[in-house]
Amino acid sequence: MYISSSASASASAILRASRARFSPSVSRTSLLSPPKFTSPSLTNINQLRSLSFSTAVRSLRRSYPRWSHGLDWRSPSTLRHQIRAVAPVVERFQRKIATMAPEHPFKGIFTSLPKPGGGEFGKFYCLPALNDPRIDKLPYSIRILLESAIRNCDNFQVTKDDVEKIIDWENTSPRQVEIPFKPARVLLQDFTGVPAVVDLASMRDAMGQLGGDSNKINPLVPVDLVIDHSVQVDVARSENAVQANMELEFKRNKERFAFLKWGSTAFQNMLVVPPGSGIVHQVNLEYLGRVVFNTDGVLYPDSVVGTDSHTTMIDGLGVAGWGVGGIEAEATMLGQPMSMVLPGVVGFKLNGKLRNGVTATDLVLTVTQMLRKHGVVGKFVEFYGDGMGELSLADRATIANMSPEYGATMGFFPVDHVTLHYLKLTGRSDETVARIEAYLRANNMFVDYDEPQAERVYSSYLQLDLADVEPCVSGPKRPHDRVPLREMKADWHSCLSNKVGFKGFAVPKEAQDKVAKFSFHGLPAELKHGSVVIAAITSCTNTSNPSVMLGAALVAKKACELGLKVKPWIKTSLAPGSGVVTKYLQKSGLQKYFNEQGFHIVGYGCTTCIGNSGDLDESVSSAISENDILAAAVLSGNRNFEGRVHPLTRANYLASPPLVVAYALAGTVDIDFDKEPIGTGKDGKNVYFKDIWPTTEEVAEVVQSSVLPDMFKSTYEAITKGNPMWNELTVPAATSYAWDPNSTYIHDPPYFKNMTLNPPGAHGVKDAYCLLNFGDSITTDHISPAGSIQKDSPTAKYLLERGVDPKDFNSYGSRRGNDEVMARGTFANIRLVNKLLNGEVGPKTVHIPTGEKLSVFDAAMRYKSAGYDTIVLAGAEYGSGSSRDWAAKGPMLLGVKAVIAKSFERIHRSNLVGMGIIPLCFQGWSGCRHTRTDWP
Repeated sequence: MYISSSASASASAILRASRARFSPSVSRTSLLSPPKFTSPSLTNINQLRSLSFSTAVRSLRRSYPRWSHGLDWRSPSTLRHQIRAVAPVVERFQRKIATMAPEHPFKGIFTSLPKPGGGEFGKFYCLPALNDPRIDKLPYSIRILLESAIRNCDNFQVTKDDVEKIIDWENTSPRQVEIPFKPARVLLQDFTGVPAVVDLASMRDAMGQLGGDSNKINPLVPVDLVIDHSVQVDVARSENAVQANMELEFKRNKERFAFLKWGSTAFQNMLVVPPGSGIVHQVNLEYLGRVVFNTDGVLYPDSVVGTDSHTTMIDGLGVAGWGVGGIEAEATMLGQPMSMVLPGVVGFKLNGKLRNGVTATDLVLTVTQMLRKHGVVGKFVEFYGDGMGELSLADRATIANMSPEYGATMGFFPVDHVTLHYLKLTGRSDETVARIEAYLRANNMFVDYDEPQAERVYSSYLQLDLADVEPCVSGPKRPHDRVPLREMKADWHSCLSNKVGFKGFAVPKEAQDKVAKFSFHGLPAELKHGSVVIAAITSCTNTSNPSVMLGAALVAKKACELGLKVKPWIKTSLAPGSGVVTKYLQKSGLQKYFNEQGFHIVGYGCTTCIGNSGDLDESVSSAISENDILAAAVLSGNRNFEGRVHPLTRANYLASPPLVVAYALAGTVDIDFDKEPIGTGKDGKNVYFKDIWPTTEEVAEVVQSSVLPDMFKSTYEAITKGNPMWNELTVPAATSYAWDPNSTYIHDPPYFKNMTLNPPGAHGVKDAYCLLNFGDSITTDHISPAGSIQKDSPTAKYLLERGVDPKDFNSYGSRRGNDEVMARGTFANIRLVNKLLNGEVGPKTVHIPTGEKLSVFDAAMRYKSAGYDTIVLAGAEYGSGSSRDWAAKGPMLLGVKAVIAKSFERIHRSNLVGMGIIPLCFQGWSGCRHTRTDWP
């Protein structure tokens, strides 16, 4: 088995790609070996012009030795000196060929888009002008790929053959052909954005060390970074929760925030949205999403890749977007086309209308289960049908958001009148909306359901009657394990008894009725298996949706009026996706009822769903731990993997915001809402679920009267102005970062150390030891946890040695800018099941040569110091979950050279390749063929 020399080759590739700031690119086929050419003919001109400076020198050296001007290319003098000496020659040659550039291959379809009142909106590449009947059958999502290929066609990065492959999608997509794709922009959040900016800063240093201009390292496409993953629910059930949590957020993350603020001024083409503004995906939906770009008078569809897997939420707005690894995102920032397999597209037809009381969350959990069963790994899902008109834009975004949970690259909703209405609602100008509609209609990318629909071809088909959707939740350990609400009680009891697994906890029959009594601030309290201790309205999935947010508030209102109250030991929280939510909750007069039930606003960002749920009250924690209680969390998020929400909540259920309130009122998941009362009202009578559940008409009425365009305008006019704490951060004006060797947050990474312009060659991997042996569904949460840092972990030891108090450990996610911390946090999840430990659960492994049981980090370091490589064995779906680049960077730093599994999640597999780790499938396993549909 041979691989390129770990991250060194990948780092060389990225740096050489970044040097394309001189001019845009190196070969998409292999960043590690630049293309060869023999003479400056017209067919070579684009290729030569797009080579980076150092690549051009090496190519000239091979092809034009007579130009050496007396230089000995193999002399012991430094490459830097030689590059400087030959620079004038290369520059003259580039100026010469600049006048020989060929015309754009598709200039014949580049045309003007007129305005109705005269003048033009801009110019665009007109797909109908190709007069190719195959285009009319293409899914709308594929048309976006086609337009990008045509617009960027230079016969080097993107060729006419690539364009033909996309036009002939019906025949080429089953053959797994590769195409280039150049997204219009890149989206980051701070957990994944900090490492990306760290890498860019380190690239600048490396560029300077190699003799180049470090200020050439800049994003070539717009980069939007929203700081939203650092807020934690330290303070809950308080009117002052937002301010208190933000003060703690800044205290913990001041250094990280200052670093990002430095990056916003040091790098060109980068917008940083300050903390407290909202969740990245909702800000993207309400503000950042362009739908149609207008760059220097050229119109083209918006498209985006992001380092958060739920970037797919923007697909609900008709913008093609999906999550990628940090390595891919950095290459995209630096102007490189993404290499992707031309995907199959599943056509998902929606008919009918949701029944009264059924929410968008119920719908998305149903869709997730259907698509997971159908198999959509590496595919696009495109929604269509008569039912589309019954879904609001927020409902569509809810479905698109959970694409990672059903396994698709994206869940796409083409632009129609519902989209245009939402754009106006969220404050986009009338002229902008008119331009968007005109462009998409002219390019056959707009769906008008008032007109006859042309038949489109899909790779496979699914259909759902919306009337068949029923209330449900998902859990207790995976997003796609849907449970109809009417079956929840029976399913819970099955989970208690089942053997340990995704649907089992193996609680002995005699222990299933255990009651743990304790005192909560002087009040008598008790917990049982299934008792809810966390109830959180959080996450991007639902907090963009006024119908479920206001529906939840109506549940709280009805409960207050009937005299029901959430028990005080349940940690309740409300983390809206943007400030707009607060405005419409206040406008409706419903926020006060949320507050009465303990659902005070705690901050604007991703909290409980990412593991930032904060500590439970000590009395609650002790009751759970000392009595081995199987406590539950109910959250309106999209992820519920073990150990993610909170270390002490082993059962975690995804539910709509109204159901989160209902379960908080009930205090347990062990309830049949159809038959059992939720509680006793102030009149002494039983109160049932149906008594507090609002009708669809009630919700629609309050949405109509409370969600107004001015709310969006006023919120986003001020979004980049920050807040007092952000504005007080002072950062240096230098364009190179001054690394602090004592920092435990920001550390100069090792990837670019001792680099040369030529990457090292391949080397063998043999006699490698197995570091870990896993079963199925190992997620990025297991590999690179974003939650709390355990007090007895190698990471804790590292921080303590550097004077960090345990109360200031913060989370793994907040320390992603420090490779020393993250290497120690790799495979540190407390729920890790490693077969080498024979059933023992936890972040340890066996050091095979000695038989010692060690932490994974300590074992890995012992192997490395002895000069041994390591591998990881795994089952199916390795690397599913959030698109964390540290889930690949961490294993690389531990010395892992290969992961051998039954199948891989798309983004994680690409990340492994980017970090020099080989993702291998077991030979002959059918699942490998299934997941190779998106091989990077």
